[in-house]
Amino acid sequence: MQKLQVFFSITLLILIIGIVIVSQTSQKMSTNVSITPTIDMSQPFQLIQPSQQVQSAQTQQTQQPQTNNNLPTPTAEVTQPPPPASVSAIIKTSKGDIDITLYGSEAPNTVNNFITKANSNFYNNLTFHRVEDWVVQGGDPNGDGTGGGQMPAEQTSKPFVTGSIGIARGSDPKINNASQFFITKSDASWLNGQYTNFGMVTSGMDVVNKLQIGDKILGITINLTQTEGGLTESP
Repeated sequence: MQKLQVFFSITLLILIIGIVIVSQTSQKMSTNVSITPTIDMSQPFQLIQPSQQVQSAQTQQTQQPQTNNNLPTPTAEVTQPPPPASVSAIIKTSKGDIDITLYGSEAPNTVNNFITKANSNFYNNLTFHRVEDWVVQGGDPNGDGTGGGQMPAEQTSKPFVTGSIGIARGSDPKINNASQFFITKSDASWLNGQYTNFGMVTSGMDVVNKLQIGDKILGITINLTQTEGGLTESP
């Protein structure tokens, strides 16, 4: 009997030791196993598409206020040969013809720009979008005073009198609109030194005074020819 008790005691002791060893081994194995972390799908990655990058860059650019003539970055100065000291032209409108002289020596870049646009039919069928008791203004491809591009302004000494032709601009006096022009219907001395005066009406002020908003510029004919030495007046 005593031997049997000893046998059972040893067996129980061995069983207890075995349980302890198995438990410790399991704990060590659990510390060495790598658990894959879970992914929070409620916060997916946001991939920026190329079109979104362009839009983002555009929204970060400083934009000029949209005033009557504030438009994109001014173009480079005209590199054409200088025009003659004066150039004659005819502005054909839906109310009749307006004969003008352009001051090539006073505002060569402005005059060359005007000549280039006229010869390319840029002004054909554009309208006079602004008509007041002292001025008419046209040449805007948008037809509302917001279009036409930009170019550097030129300072001129000619005073603004009845029939003077000037270039529209926005708030910056150093930047002119590249297509919009105006004709004064009376003296406008407050414009002197502030706007580029690049021409004068020589005939057709009666037509200017009859113009209304929406009347069309049918075309502009420049009376000069292109020669190897530059621009010269047509005979």
